[in-house]
Amino acid sequence: MASFDPVIMGERIKKQRLLNGYSRETLAEMAEITPRFCYDIELGLKNMSVRTLCNLSDALHVSVDYILYGSTESSDNYDSIIGMISLCPTDKKEHLEQIISHYIQAVQDKS
Repeated sequence: MASFDPVIMGERIKKQRLLNGYSRETLAEMAEITPRFCYDIELGLKNMSVRTLCNLSDALHVSVDYILYGSTESSDNYDSIIGMISLCPTDKKEHLEQIISHYIQAVQDKS
């Protein structure tokens, strides 16, 4: 397993925050931390609890392994799909589920 580097981990968190279009304040609120603590984590200045790590992982739609080690082996494609789905308005998610279901069925029928 790769070695743990808090500075690189913080860079990954910041990169994903920006890719998701979140301000530091928004991410901090989602992860139940202060914006200052979020800033310190992004710079690798502070360590975080497992709970905060999990909250950041959920908020950023990436695996804990990705945050800690940059591992994207099995979840990379799923994380980006989950990220897109999370941006869908709540009242439209059922419609999105139907679209995905019909698409998968159409692709399977062509195989």
